[in-house]
Amino acid sequence: MNFLELAKARYSCRKLTAAAIEPEKIERILQATLAAPTAKNLQRYTIWAVKSPDAFAKLKQTTNYTFGAALAFVVGAKKDGAFDRPFDGKNFSEIDAAIVATHMMLAIHDEGLGTTWVGYFDAPKLKELFPEMQDYELIAVFPVGYPAEGAKPSNRHEERRALSEAVVEL
Repeated sequence: MNFLELAKARYSCRKLTAAAIEPEKIERILQATLAAPTAKNLQRYTIWAVKSPDAFAKLKQTTNYTFGAALAFVVGAKKDGAFDRPFDGKNFSEIDAAIVATHMMLAIHDEGLGTTWVGYFDAPKLKELFPEMQDYELIAVFPVGYPAEGAKPSNRHEERRALSEAVVEL
């Protein structure tokens, strides 16, 4: 499918299976994240693949929103060393990580898998349980799996503002 079709077809899948995901699909998803642009190409983000049952049990202590998956990715932004806009000091680490996360979300759907961008998680507890995340701003958790039977987009999925409301010509 073309990009517009992919962007429109992707939805927040809140009903996943814990079935094993082929390693080549995981590899392609992660390669897509590496292709994401970051300010000055500084790439100050990390992705943690939460795969082991023990690690996943820890993740579940920080959010109820794993939707039946047995794999999740956590995306974190590292402010230190990221681009700071010289005019106002705006640090781009979280913006860069959000771009990476968006690539990931679209790549997951493109592989025939489902996910939801989960922002509702206890970041301090996640950092406590995974000390390697300590120096990062945690942006998102993506539980990943095959869509379970009955999985479907929300009733509001196709609701979009008109271009005339969203775009201002100058």
